[in-house]
Amino acid sequence: MMRKSRMVAITATAISLALGATACGGSNGANGKPVKGGTLSILEKGDFDHLDPQRAYTTEADSTDELLVRSLTNWDVSGNSPKLVGDLATTTGTPSDNDQVWTFHLRQGVKWQDGSEVTSQDVKYGVERVFSPDINGGPPYASQWLIGGANYKGPYKGQSLDSIQTPDKYTIVFHLNQPVADFNEATAMPTWAAVPKAHDTASTYDHHVWSDGPYELKSYVPNKEAVLVRNPNWSASTDPLRQQNVNEVDIKMGMDEGAIDQLLKSDSGDAQTSMQQWPISGSDLSGVLNDPTLKNRIVSSKAPGINYMAINTTRVKDIRVREAIEYAINKQTVRGAFGGSGYGDYASTMLNPGMGGYQPFNLYSSNPAGDLTKAKSLMQQAGNPKMTLSLTVENTTTQEHFGDAVKNALSQIGITVNVTPIDAGSYFSTIQNTKNQYDMSWVDWIADWPNASTVLPVLFDGRQIAKLPQANQDESYLNDPKIEAALDAASKMSDISQRNAAYGALDKEIMQQAAVVPLMYMNFPELFGSKVGGLKQDPILGEPNLMKVFIKS
Repeated sequence: MMRKSRMVAITATAISLALGATACGGSNGANGKPVKGGTLSILEKGDFDHLDPQRAYTTEADSTDELLVRSLTNWDVSGNSPKLVGDLATTTGTPSDNDQVWTFHLRQGVKWQDGSEVTSQDVKYGVERVFSPDINGGPPYASQWLIGGANYKGPYKGQSLDSIQTPDKYTIVFHLNQPVADFNEATAMPTWAAVPKAHDTASTYDHHVWSDGPYELKSYVPNKEAVLVRNPNWSASTDPLRQQNVNEVDIKMGMDEGAIDQLLKSDSGDAQTSMQQWPISGSDLSGVLNDPTLKNRIVSSKAPGINYMAINTTRVKDIRVREAIEYAINKQTVRGAFGGSGYGDYASTMLNPGMGGYQPFNLYSSNPAGDLTKAKSLMQQAGNPKMTLSLTVENTTTQEHFGDAVKNALSQIGITVNVTPIDAGSYFSTIQNTKNQYDMSWVDWIADWPNASTVLPVLFDGRQIAKLPQANQDESYLNDPKIEAALDAASKMSDISQRNAAYGALDKEIMQQAAVVPLMYMNFPELFGSKVGGLKQDPILGEPNLMKVFIKS
C-alpha cells in the first residue's frame, strides 16, 4: 500500500488558530495508564485518497479505518513483534482443500453504530463491492483469488458472488481459484470489512462510512476536516484489539508539512494533544532526530517499504537508456531530499531486508552517488538520444527537492526532465489511471503484509494494466509474460521457503529489466504531542497504531 502527502500554503500561525490556543505544559512520552476523555487532533497534509474500506489503499486511510471498521483478522502490535489474530472473526480462519477454501466464524454481538448486529451477509456484501467498477483503487486480491471474480461486476445490480458463502449469520466461507497459504493475512486489510447494504452509498461511501468499530464518522468535509466520535454501540467485550479512550478524533487536512513539524515540535497549546500520520519533512528530519528533547515524542516504524522511481517501459523503450538512468541517479542527493539517513538505508532491490524472499544484490552502481561514466557509456550505446522525460512528484517541498535531484542527475547524461507536481490528495489515483501516463514517477510501497507476495505481484503483473485501468499499480508498465508466469507459479507454492526463493529470484529478474530505480528502504519517524499516550509503532502499516490512543489528563 502507499503513503501520501500534500502541501498547502498554511502557516504555523494559521494551524495554531485552527487548533485553538491553550496553555502550555504536559510531560513527554507515549506511555502511561489509559485515560478516558479528550480530543485527539491528527494533522494531515492532504485528504485521504479513500476512506471507504473497500477502496482504502494508503497507510493513513488504513490506520484511520481501524477506528471505524473491523476486518476479519488483524495484527496485534502490542508485543515485540506483530501477531495475526482474529478481529471481527473469532480466529485467524480455517483453511481446507489445500488452502483453497477458507472459513471464518464471526464474533457474536458485534454491533453497527445503529445497534443492529453485524452478520456474515454484511461481510459478503462488503467484499462483493470490490468488484464494482465504481469501487476502484483498493487492493486487487479479492478479484485475483475468488472463483468467478474475473466476470463478476459487483452487487449493485442484484448479483452475488457464489464463491463467498454464508451458511449462517456468523459463518463466511471463501472459495479460491488457487491455494493461498497466507489468505488470512490478506483478510487483515479493510477490504474484507463488512458493509451494511442499507447504508451503502456506493461511490460516495468515502464520506459516509458506517461503523462497527469504536468510533463513527460524525462529519467529513473533503480536503478540510473529518471528525470521528464515539460509537455508542461498540463494546470492548467483542473487540480484543481496540479501546475507546478519547471522546473525539479530529483530522485536519491541507496543512503545510513544515508548519506541522514546527507546531508539534513547539508542543504548545492544542499541539500537545496532536499528532501526524506522515513522516517528518525532509528539511526537518535530521534536526528532529538529533534533538534530545524530542526523542520521547517520536514514534518511528521501520516499515516493510520501498521508496522508488518507476520508469514507464512503454515510453522509455530502450533498455540501455533505462540502465543509464539506473547508474546516473545520485541516491545521496535523493535521500537528502527526504531528510538523510534517518529516512532509511539505500536500496538496490524491491524486496526489503528482513522480508521473506529478500536476497541482497546490486545490479547497478555500488556507489550511492551513482556512476556517470557507466551511464554516459550506455547512452552512447543507445545513440546519445537527446530526450525530454516527464517525472511526477507530489506537490510538497520534500518531493520538489527530490525532483530537482533527479533533474540534475539526468541532465549530466543528456536527458532533460520536466517535473510535474500533482496534488498529493489525488496523486496515486492520478498516476495509476492508465489515461495519465508519464515517463517516470515517484512511488513508494509498503507490503500489505510482510511477504514478497504483496510486493512483486502487485507492482509488476502487467495484466492488471488492462484489468484495472483506473487503479493500475504497475507504474513501470512492465508487461512480461515470462515474469507473469513466474509470479503465478510462485503464488501457488505451498512451501514457504520454496516460494520465498522464487520471489527472490524474480526480484533480480525484474531489476534486470531496469523498470524501477530502488531508492531507500524506508523508516517513518513521526511526532506527537506530550499529552498523547498509547501510541505504538505499527511495523505492518508504518504508522502510529491508534487502537489504544488516549489523551493524558
